[in-house]
Amino acid sequence: MKKRYVFGAIALLLLFFTSCQKKELPTEDGRLKVVCTVGMIADLAQVIGGDYVATHSIIGSGADPHVYKHTAKDIKLLQAADVILYNGFHLEGKMGSVLEKMKSKGKSVHAVAEAVIQKETLLKDEEGAEDPHLWMDVSEWRKVAQHIFETLAAKAPEHKAEMEANYNMLDLQLDELDNYARTSLQTIPKNQRFLVTAHDAFGYMERAYGLQVRGIQGFSTESEAGLKDLEELILFLKDNSIPAVFIESSVNDKNIRALIEGAKAQGHAVKIGGELFSDAMGKTGTYEGTYLGMIDHNVTTITNALGGKVPQEGCFGKLAQ
Repeated sequence: MKKRYVFGAIALLLLFFTSCQKKELPTEDGRLKVVCTVGMIADLAQVIGGDYVATHSIIGSGADPHVYKHTAKDIKLLQAADVILYNGFHLEGKMGSVLEKMKSKGKSVHAVAEAVIQKETLLKDEEGAEDPHLWMDVSEWRKVAQHIFETLAAKAPEHKAEMEANYNMLDLQLDELDNYARTSLQTIPKNQRFLVTAHDAFGYMERAYGLQVRGIQGFSTESEAGLKDLEELILFLKDNSIPAVFIESSVNDKNIRALIEGAKAQGHAVKIGGELFSDAMGKTGTYEGTYLGMIDHNVTTITNALGGKVPQEGCFGKLAQ
């Protein structure tokens, strides 16, 4: 776990400061204007594009894309963009129809996850709804990063070499983070590898890294958690002696609080293991406000709360203590 590649710290530092650049779209400065729906896409676009792009994330830190309602300002930003990048698979809710309409009128609009992830590999719920939270599996998000590079390079071919260098550096970091997630989560005792959260946003983490995941709500936070759902989860916590559950930065914690109280009434003490980033990254300007930092934080927090062993400072030594 303590092994660090020589390039790791240097590369991460460059990525971090690049992704913390001002996010307002410029008027006329020669940079490619890239508008993204969520931070997990915007961060990759800024890192890959570097000095040659200016990115803006419409749905910011702590906001829930499932229920986000676009504003007149958002529409102006989209109209002014050279490139629009969004996830797809219904993550953006009602905004999806706006983006499709812009694409039909000739705007450069790209559903970056839909473009590279095969539909037959998607997780689905009992009603057939597709799970859009693909960034929880770093190996899947590496495919999205490659597609973002190809899209930006096609729009600014004169800067392809520089963007390719940025992308290659990022891909090395993503590979290291993917390995860190796999080895870290495996240190959790097998009988405690249960991740219980507010909504079902961590299914791809389950599939990739061997956790068993349960969410009070479904893939979308628009779904309602019923009394039966809570009662079943309370028994699940008690029967499996699960020590911790997790709140999410973009989801109200009332259901998690009710879950803890219900378990307590059943004679089983459960603590909050920490706050996870599910549909949004951390605060802008922080390491946790980058994609690398978001996943690093989640993996490290989950591992330590459930009895595993991992450095408090995370994969790259950048997590806030």
